[in-house]
Amino acid sequence: PEIIFFLHQYVSSPSSPPLPFPFLSPHIPVTNLTTSPVLCYWGICFYFLIASIHTFSYALHGGTPLLNRFPRPLQALHYLFYSTITTFPFLVTIVYWSILYSQFNSTFSLWSNISQHGLNSAFGLFEILFTRINPAPWIHLLWLIILLACYLGLAYVTYATKGYYVYNFLNPDAPKNVMGVDGEEENIGGVGKGAVVGYVFGIAAAICIIFGVVKG
Repeated sequence: PEIIFFLHQYVSSPSSPPLPFPFLSPHIPVTNLTTSPVLCYWGICFYFLIASIHTFSYALHGGTPLLNRFPRPLQALHYLFYSTITTFPFLVTIVYWSILYSQFNSTFSLWSNISQHGLNSAFGLFEILFTRINPAPWIHLLWLIILLACYLGLAYVTYATKGYYVYNFLNPDAPKNVMGVDGEEENIGGVGKGAVVGYVFGIAAAICIIFGVVKG
């Protein structure tokens, strides 16, 4: 029901943010596939889809899931997939509510942001607490950091091709404060090179802490 409502709201409203798949919303161009909440949300959706297939096959074949019949590399990738949806959602939630949050200007914005930056962690927590999967090996932490580095590269590819930064804290330009229409100062520049480095290493440290807590 959650994902159905999510898709309905996006497809039915011309003013909705764009979806990462153009065939789901033909009147909206693809522009936000590079935002981490959208990627994280779709990752969770596909993980639960694949996990449900394995659960169904487990029940159908008397305790032997489809996953057990996969080649070892695919089993290892599925295990890493599990590590991503039990760590990245918490990182997305922390970064959004501590750095990116601003006022919600519509009911849809309220619902959308709580779904992508709150329920994502609830889904990840559910998978941690209510499954029998063993804690991930430490080598997964290395791959999580590599995935974050790849995402960082994607963010700068977006700037090179589209001309904007996905997140302002990745903008190395100096801050430029101007007076907004509401009479308050707002920064239309970046955060500075030193701050960008600080944010990048701070997020890397955060994923290490989150992984350690999840692993127990």
